[in-house]
Amino acid sequence: MSLTLDLVTLGVADEQSARAFYTGAFAATEDHGDSLDLHGIGKLELREIGTLASDVGTSPATTGFRGLVLSAIVEAPSDVETLLGTATDHGATVVKPAKKQLFGEFTGAYRAPDGALWKLAATAKKNTAPPHAQPKPLELAVYLGVAKPTASQAFYEALGMSADHDYGDKFVDFTRPGGGYPLGLLPRKALAKDVGVDERGDGFSAVVLAHTAASRDDLDALLKAAAAAGGRVTAPASRTADGRHTGRFTDPDGYHWRVTAPG
Repeated sequence: MSLTLDLVTLGVADEQSARAFYTGAFAATEDHGDSLDLHGIGKLELREIGTLASDVGTSPATTGFRGLVLSAIVEAPSDVETLLGTATDHGATVVKPAKKQLFGEFTGAYRAPDGALWKLAATAKKNTAPPHAQPKPLELAVYLGVAKPTASQAFYEALGMSADHDYGDKFVDFTRPGGGYPLGLLPRKALAKDVGVDERGDGFSAVVLAHTAASRDDLDALLKAAAAAGGRVTAPASRTADGRHTGRFTDPDGYHWRVTAPG
């Protein structure tokens, strides 16, 4: 039993418009169903926000900072600038201009038309080659704003995750033995400041994090571990119409997870 972040589902007001934004902003391609493939490094599923909220048993209402930031890591500062410009050309709003930060990191951030916050970050501090006309992300990550990272770390470790970088209550992220999205934890206030927004906000995060378990037994074990570690099982495992098994839980900070296993 080991939890990994295999898929991110975004709740959006209009699926067609959101699909047009992400295919334009990241040159994402159609995968299958509601999913988009972001250059083989991550999948993004788009669902109508009311339907997604109903699936997890909550209200679709959301205000201010949702507490969650998605991130695309690129090669060079020029790639950050290009992707930020492309995103704004497709309707995004810049919340933090692209520039070199205090400790040398080159980043920028925007709010997508669907409301999701995206951070763009370069692995290099300087441009060492001509800029790419259409930069491709090297990695995608998800950062959660939590009340206390060490407490959230204990929860996720109880579900089989292992810390990669551990800076106590400043920042924690986890290894990815089976691939998927990197998952990071920061204090909510610090995460909001990092992307240039006010920390205040309430309601549904409009995101569901998803894991594909190897079996029904693994699914059941994850749900049991989540409940024992301080999370809440919001839907026990059940068989879906396509023959698979699905269950849901929230972590101690209220972020929603969906776990699916083959039939």
